[in-house]
Amino acid sequence: MTQRVDLATVMNRLAIDEVITDYAVTMDDADWPGFRALFTPDGRADYTAAGGIEGSAAEVADWLAGTLRPFTVRQHLIVNRRLRIQDLGGYPGDRAELRADYLCPLRHTSGEDLVSGGGFTFGLLRGEEGWRLRTVVAHEKWRRAAASATSAAPVAPVDPIVPAVDG
Repeated sequence: MTQRVDLATVMNRLAIDEVITDYAVTMDDADWPGFRALFTPDGRADYTAAGGIEGSAAEVADWLAGTLRPFTVRQHLIVNRRLRIQDLGGYPGDRAELRADYLCPLRHTSGEDLVSGGGFTFGLLRGEEGWRLRTVVAHEKWRRAAASATSAAPVAPVDPIVPAVDG
């Protein structure tokens, strides 16, 4: 590979990473116009494996807005990103697939915490506006609800260490 191809690959990886980070941040910030803007015009998302819907980016954004509204704290962490950019004989193409794990802690207005984890598969296309999401598929693996720390039973204070006295 030439330095030019290596640089293009690095630049593509950084641009794709920014799209995926923006995807998480738009959900956490309830920025639904920003969420929609991350997708290609025909972009779709599938949350059926997490108990949600499958549809266009606009339909899914509306569903997420309603579903996430009662959660005052949202934190979508997308980690362990594995990116594969289309290879056109040693040159990067205009398609990519990114598979990643996620951890999503949420706090409901009731004080209840909900945490889920799983994976995402993102299909991306590069166009005139840069990299955009064409498909998003959520693969929820687990979910747990628990009382928040503020609503849990109080924890007894720790006794200070008292030196032993010979008696």
